[in-house]
Amino acid sequence: MRQDSVGVDLETSLGYLLKVASSTLRVAMEAALRPLGMSVTHYSCLELLAQRPGLSSSELARGAFVTRQSMNVLLQNLEREGYVSRPARAPFGKVLPAQLTPLGRRSLEKATVAVRSVEVTMLAGMTEIEQSDAFRVLQKMIHSLRSGTDCR
Repeated sequence: MRQDSVGVDLETSLGYLLKVASSTLRVAMEAALRPLGMSVTHYSCLELLAQRPGLSSSELARGAFVTRQSMNVLLQNLEREGYVSRPARAPFGKVLPAQLTPLGRRSLEKATVAVRSVEVTMLAGMTEIEQSDAFRVLQKMIHSLRSGTDCR
């Protein structure tokens, strides 16, 4: 353990541990999705569109934690490959709402199985109560950070 008061003690930092967990989860998801020809961002985009059809590129970028430019490139590729469709012209303003195609839905079904297996592995060894507690604690952390208040 560090003796000085400068910096963060990585051995006991919850923030650092969360970052390691997040990074480890992403690596596992990328490995599970790679045989399907997908990345985590590709999967996230399809999942978001399945749950919220008609999202704009900007909304998808926010939901997938990528830049708008990265999402625009991904959407163009997904559209060209037949996973997503968008109107030729924006029905309102400049927004081109995206929709999953039947191919996109079938692809998402396979990817969901792969991603779910990663989550099952991640939670292995935890009781249902521990999983529920972890979910609740993480939600509180997110709320605290977003609101900037203490959630005790």
